[in-house]
Amino acid sequence: MGLRPGLTASAAIAANEPAAPVRGTQDLDIAKVLSVSPTSTACDVVPATMVYIDHQGRIDSLTYQVRGTCSGV
Repeated sequence: MGLRPGLTASAAIAANEPAAPVRGTQDLDIAKVLSVSPTSTACDVVPATMVYIDHQGRIDSLTYQVRGTCSGV
């Protein structure tokens, strides 16, 4: 289940909805990154979520797969 159209990241967090998954061919409009979930303790491929502002000033989020760096283990 992804974000419904017009639903901002903060509203999704408040509603306990997951961020929209990213597809490799999806164009992203990112003006500023607000946060990225920490993955430094993971030693495998794990989901990460980035919250960002687009060029129209809307806050949105996306989830993608990333390999953790295994630091701090």
